This record gives sequence, C-alpha cells and structure tokens, in this order.
Amino acid sequence: MLLQQITDWDDAYANGIHIPQGEAYPGKWASLAEEFRAAMVADSRADLDVAYGPAERNRFDLFHPEAEPRGLVVFVHGGFWKAFDKSSWSHLAAGPLAHGFSVAMPSYTLCPAVRVGEIAEEIGAAIGEAASRVEGTIRLAGHSAGGQLVTRMVCRNTPLNAGVIERIARTISISGVHDLRPIIKTEMNEILRIDRMEALTESPALLEPLGETRLVCWVGAGERAEFIRQNALLASIWKGLGAATASIEEPDRHHFNVVEGLAEPDHPLTGTLCA
Repeated sequence: MLLQQITDWDDAYANGIHIPQGEAYPGKWASLAEEFRAAMVADSRADLDVAYGPAERNRFDLFHPEAEPRGLVVFVHGGFWKAFDKSSWSHLAAGPLAHGFSVAMPSYTLCPAVRVGEIAEEIGAAIGEAASRVEGTIRLAGHSAGGQLVTRMVCRNTPLNAGVIERIARTISISGVHDLRPIIKTEMNEILRIDRMEALTESPALLEPLGETRLVCWVGAGERAEFIRQNALLASIWKGLGAATASIEEPDRHHFNVVEGLAEPDHPLTGTLCA
C-alpha cells in the first residue's frame, strides 16, 4: 500500500503555473466580459454597479433576458478571496440568460481588508438585494473561492433570510474550496488570515446544509488533485446529512476553463444550473 501525503501546500493549491499559458487567462476574461457588458448596455438589458451595502466594492451587475425573467442566477467569482471583481466574468451570464434567467454578479471586499467570514456576510447581502429586484426561483453558482461562498449560503447558519432561502432551487460549486483548514498551511494565508476558529465556522464541509439543499459540485478532471478532492468531499458529506448532491468531474477541463461552460447556453454546466 502506497501512503500519500501533501508536503507542499502552496503547490497543491497553485493553478496558473500548472496550466498552459495560464497567465493569459485573466486578460482574456476581462476582454470578453467588457465586450459582453457593452452589448448588454446597448440593448438596455444591464443594470450596472447596483449597491447592496456601504463598502466601495459592495456592488453588483444585473443582466436581464430578453423576456420576463423566470428567476435569478447569482454568480460569485473566485480568486482565493483576495483577487478579481465582477468585471472579469460578465460574459458567463450568457448561458443562464439564454435560459430566461436574470444574472447578478457581485464584487465583494477582498482580504486582507476583511476576513472570509465577513465576505460571506457581504455575499448574503448581495443575494438579498438582487432577490428583491427579480422574482422567481434562485440559483447560486460560484467558482473556486466563490464555490465556498455560495455553499456557505445554504448552510444552516446562513446569512440569508427565510424568504430568500425558500426560493433557492439549486447551488453549483465549481472547483470550490469547501474545507478551509488546508489553506491555513499556505503562504497566501498571510493575506487571508484564516485561523482554526474561522476555518471551523466558514468551511461548508464542516457545517450542516439547509434541509432542502440541492447541490452539484463540479470540477475539471484536469485540475489539481486538491480541488478534485475538495469537490468530492462536500458532495459526499452533505449527502450523508440529507442534502441532494452530485459530484461531477468534467473531462478535459482545468481550473481556469472549467467555468467557461456558463457562457454557452447548451453546455452541460449551464443546463445543470438552469434545470
């Protein structure tokens, strides 16, 4: 029997250096997103920089389908709680929009200005404000750190109010980090400042899901082993706690392109979110 142990935690959670031309992706995302926003504004289907709280980054963009929306999708971006904002991901709204959903994409205050638990409170406020503007069912999706944030919304100690909770039909965590304890061992924790107590209170894998939670954990089959493990972890634990869950490994996808399926109306990831 071969025993395996992680000795380099920074490498275990490093993505860009293991992806061919990984450094090109952020610029690509920003360009596609800017082009998409311009088209939506020209078509009068975008409400940009909607305030949901007092902080500078407490803003979301809200995109609308051509007809009356059948519900709301909220997409929460990743970046290990310390990078990016809503402006790099607008084009990912295209898939859900084609299925008749309005799509909200919030920015949030980044570490080290706040802690991970405070970001969860901000995301709760963003979802609440977006839900007040769009009727119908709600679907949550988040990538990487955003996966932790959206699954945190469907834990029993959620910051969401009961009326919003009742409307959540499905949550998809895309390459989510669901157990924060390994992150404590990385150099980036000098910025994140996650301690053991926060890991215990903000890790969805260590918390209980809401009673009617329907969760899909989606990851690229070509991702780092830790993201594949984290993906399967939450689906397995929450299934044992009564949630309806699925764990999917999408072939030929890595951490940076696995989320791009949301830009395509006919992609399985979009279909799963909007089902």
